[in-house]
Amino acid sequence: MPLTDLHRISRQKDDPFLVQLWRVLVPLRSVVSFMNTGAHPDDETSEMLASFSLNHGIDLSYACSTRGEGGQNIMGREAGAALGVLRTAEMEQAADILNMRLYWLSETPDDTIFDFGFSKSETDTLQTWDHKRTLKRFVDILREERPDIICPTFLDVPGQHGHHRAMTQAAEEAMELAADPAYTESSYPVWQVSKMYLPAWSGAGQSYDDDLPPPPATIEVSGHGLDPVTGATFFQLGEQSRAFHKSQGMGRWIPKGREHNWPLHLKVCNLPDGKASLEAGLPSTLKDLGSTPELTKAQLEIEAALSAFPDASAILKHASAALSQLRAAAPDISPVHSHRVARKESQLSTLIRVAAQVDCYGWLEKDTLKPTDQASVSTEIDQGEAEQLDLLLHLPDHWEGDLASIRTVNAPISDPYPSRYLPDQPEAPCLKLELTTHGVKSRTLIPFDIPPQVLPERSADLTPSSVVVNLSAAVKKKPIRLGNVSPPDASKTLDALDGWTVSSTETGFDVAAPGNLSGGLYHLPLLLDDIPAVSIQTITRDDLPPRSLCRPAKVSIRVVDAGTTSARIGYAGGGNDRVDYWLQQLGLNVSQISRNDLETDAALSRFDTIVIGIFAMKSRSDVFEALPALHRWVSNGGTLLTLYHRPWDNWQPASTPPAHLEIGQPSLRWRVTDETAEVTVLDPTHPLLNQPNVIGADDWSGWHKERGLYFAKSWDPQYVPLLQMSDPGEAPHKGSLLAADIGRGRHVHCALILHHQMEKLVPGAFRLMVNLVTPRQ
Repeated sequence: MPLTDLHRISRQKDDPFLVQLWRVLVPLRSVVSFMNTGAHPDDETSEMLASFSLNHGIDLSYACSTRGEGGQNIMGREAGAALGVLRTAEMEQAADILNMRLYWLSETPDDTIFDFGFSKSETDTLQTWDHKRTLKRFVDILREERPDIICPTFLDVPGQHGHHRAMTQAAEEAMELAADPAYTESSYPVWQVSKMYLPAWSGAGQSYDDDLPPPPATIEVSGHGLDPVTGATFFQLGEQSRAFHKSQGMGRWIPKGREHNWPLHLKVCNLPDGKASLEAGLPSTLKDLGSTPELTKAQLEIEAALSAFPDASAILKHASAALSQLRAAAPDISPVHSHRVARKESQLSTLIRVAAQVDCYGWLEKDTLKPTDQASVSTEIDQGEAEQLDLLLHLPDHWEGDLASIRTVNAPISDPYPSRYLPDQPEAPCLKLELTTHGVKSRTLIPFDIPPQVLPERSADLTPSSVVVNLSAAVKKKPIRLGNVSPPDASKTLDALDGWTVSSTETGFDVAAPGNLSGGLYHLPLLLDDIPAVSIQTITRDDLPPRSLCRPAKVSIRVVDAGTTSARIGYAGGGNDRVDYWLQQLGLNVSQISRNDLETDAALSRFDTIVIGIFAMKSRSDVFEALPALHRWVSNGGTLLTLYHRPWDNWQPASTPPAHLEIGQPSLRWRVTDETAEVTVLDPTHPLLNQPNVIGADDWSGWHKERGLYFAKSWDPQYVPLLQMSDPGEAPHKGSLLAADIGRGRHVHCALILHHQMEKLVPGAFRLMVNLVTPRQ
């Protein structure tokens, strides 16, 4: 489908012609390439990279190990692989601003290299990722991209995230292996990275506190200066890129005058004269790649094009001549520089299209296709200053067609985890634009307005796909809605286990448990025409094209004896968890808290227990404003359960909780990342650990990712710490679960990640949650 008129107007407004023209001119200034490395989307050093790329024209790339699947999501409820898909798309948008290529070590949602949550050890991280596979992927990327310089974002020091430490260690190891002909795990030609820099600054902050000081600076690179077209500082342009990491709440305003230089420590140098500056010892411009007359002329034409800004006609003339001379010089340039020549040809071709003011848009009549399908193609073209324009389709394998119609022929399902993103080489299918300007032909690829996706033949949505049967509750039947069935006329079967009863309904199925049901985890797959179907989760936002994550379509059922309570429970969520859903699944009486519920003491009195979801103090202004009323409600007999919050989530130690309670930071020091960490009960008789469920050792087994984070650091004597736990070799924490009797009521603060454990159907999390919402007797 085409973009809407308003969407196109917005794109044009946000990307004016002169800014476009300047952005595609600047890369011609340099042939030096710089690779930043990190463990997660948003680890890139955006402000420094903006100066390198948008000021000096240095060629950028970013090698990232994971897709950020284990991160927090302040924008929605995507988690796990779905969050990885979302953060991949965000990272691509951020890279576009910096004109930066992306490479991912992680290739699939089931890769061993994934964001498994917070880690405090690089050794444990590489063991989980598979050290050998990590190095193989890293070497592949180095040999494919061929950077001159690599620079991790973080230091490998205690007190730093284990994922960051692992990538810094792996960078040095992979750099050595990439240049070693004896290393045959990678099929790419060997490549010698010339330099490795480390940041000569601390990575400490709200989450980390590096134990060791940074290494001494070998050089300093400037972060000062203004972009001549937008008038923004390069720090500000870096934050324009960073702001696309919306799910992580990134992007900040940096006033002019707050810029600084970037100190870098030269860790490895394979050049005899490479220590004086970032670019020392490296070829800097085209004329450094050889001595042929054509190469010299190409460089002179590039310099003339840069000097001609903003005269688009003059730039077009010089860029066309530079491309012609570069092609003539290419056979005489050493193969070791072939990648530099290819990139300059691509940059010149893009500059020619922009300077010629050629506009080209393309779209399909539908944005999702089946493996064998057909869609019509539409295009809109303005030839601008081009003497000749030819528009073609650029198709991958298993696609056929022309500018009228496109067909898939047993095409593979679209990959939501692409292993690379190259801004000047959009994924096929796309349009190929061939221009002739000043007698020189250039070629660029243009993505469709909305990139098409190929989705499976047989698919359907099961809602909910994860349910709980609470043996202590009366209801043992679960309704499952069936939607978006493709093909619509397929026979539909939910494959039942022995003893389970599945009945078809107008909206899907009713699943009933057998009378003699015992605890456990059960899976009921969906069959369409007796063939296993997939469930498609579409991940999108208004600012992102849709991507789809395909998984086997099934209903997962956790059967657990979780106890029950007759409490009237109110839930105030910030949109980042589904605690209310799980309480309903357990058979409890829960309802959403509205702004009206918080306006009077009488309205609050209808609740026995109120649960405030993660981050909700920040995202729900009505909850934060109602704190005085909530405190009165607690004193009058209410039970308030607050789930984990960060210190900056409007959590004010002296006024947010009913009594003083301080959350610890940096988070690395106030969390337990080992999901198997031993849990010691400090007050075995406390009702929260005994009513209605006696919480025992089995309830702490099978946990996923970690125990909890943002534990309390200090608290009023009214609070009783109930649990003690720690990561290996560390002092124990007592701030994971606190309870205080306030007047006739109670406040419970829980920093255990119960919301995540319930999503993973961990039985102990359901049992503990029922206890926590049970009112004080």
